[in-house]
Order: sequence, then C-alpha cells, then structure tokens
Amino acid sequence: EIAERTDGAYDPTVYPLMQLWGFGTESAHVPQQTEISDALGAVGYEKLSAVTSPYALPSGMAVDLGGIGKGFAAETLRTCLQKQGIRSAVLSLGGNVTLIGSKIDGSDWTVGLQDPDGDGCFGYVSGKDVSVVTSGGYQRYFEEDGATYHHIIDPRTGYPADSGVISSTIISHDGTLADGLSTSLFIMGVDDALDYWRAHSDEFDAILMDENGTVYVTDGIADRCSLLGDRKMQVVH
Repeated sequence: EIAERTDGAYDPTVYPLMQLWGFGTESAHVPQQTEISDALGAVGYEKLSAVTSPYALPSGMAVDLGGIGKGFAAETLRTCLQKQGIRSAVLSLGGNVTLIGSKIDGSDWTVGLQDPDGDGCFGYVSGKDVSVVTSGGYQRYFEEDGATYHHIIDPRTGYPADSGVISSTIISHDGTLADGLSTSLFIMGVDDALDYWRAHSDEFDAILMDENGTVYVTDGIADRCSLLGDRKMQVVH
C-alpha cells in the first residue's frame, strides 16, 4: 500500500539491488550498469499483486523489509506494552523512536535529530504518542574511487538516491507508516516530498534537510521543533 501511494519511491521488492550493491558486507561495490539493469527486471511492487502464494515470488524477485521492519516491530512492541498497562515509555530501535504516552510528569518527550554531517544533533523535536523515524545516507555507506555511496537505493534507477535530501524524519502516530515514508521522502527529493505531505498532512509531519543544510519543517510540527547553531528552518505550509 505504501509503495503504491508513493509511486514506488518505497518498494519492498528492492532486495535484488541491495544484494547486488552489497551494503553491510565486505563485498560492497559499485555494480556494472548491465548488472543493475538485470536486477531492475526483478524489482517492482506492482508485480506482487499477481502473486497467488506468499511463498511463490516470480523468479529472481525477493522482498526486503529493511525499510519498514523496524516501524512494524515498534508498533508491535507498543501494543504489547500498552496491553501490560505501560503508559509512559520510549522505544529506541536505532533511527526509529516510538514515544508511548508522555513523561511521567505529563510533559512531552524530546527526541534528538542526528546531524548527517557529523556527531551530535542538528535539532530536537518534542511530542507524545508518536513515532519519530529518520532515514539518512550517513547510516550505511561505502567509498569507492573517491566517491561515497549510501544504502538508500532508488528502486526506479537502481542507484543510491541522489535527490538532494540528506536527512528525512517522519513524525506520525503510525510507526510503520513513518518508517516507510522516511525512506520514500528521502528518495523523492524536497519538492515532491513536500507535495506528498500536503496531500497527506493528516497522517504525518516531516523534517527534511537538504544538501545545503536548509531544514524544511512542516507546520504541524514546527512549534515543537528547535534547531541548533545557525541551521536555517523553513516552515512549510
């Protein structure tokens, strides 16, 4: 559903490309164009609609839930804890933070936004009963011939996304949605990502940083977001 709504910016069938590039392994490298073209032939979320058995994918096709699995896991954990009577907690799954309720004193939690240019945070966002999920090329990457290649693959091109976005944070009551959209908006680029938000502003808010260091904050979250240093905030309506 998320793949369809984002026109394939998020695509769970991207695994053949991830395997080809070898991210997270000692064999990470830039593939040949012919290899990428071949792998792209097995990519396409729309092909899943023709699958009659969950265990019978077309030849060469494989599903990668890395772009949404943590969000689903966090939602499952949230439900489990709430059934046990937990009303105040923070779940941190590495780039995925789920806030259950508020702090014990009733105030909002504060979540740091990792600086993609180095250690520390470029800002903070506060909230309660939401998930805060960030995608960035700084999380997994390798270097080859003086160039850096990050792990967020654009399933439409087969190459690491080159959209101008270097950090994409989604704030939503639905952690699974937030996870999928953090990847999608990173791949879309600022303009398309903000157009997507305008069409679905009732479902999530976003904080995007572009390669120039400008931070775009949607107006639903702007009053709960603060930036550090000389970062420029552009509130989006």
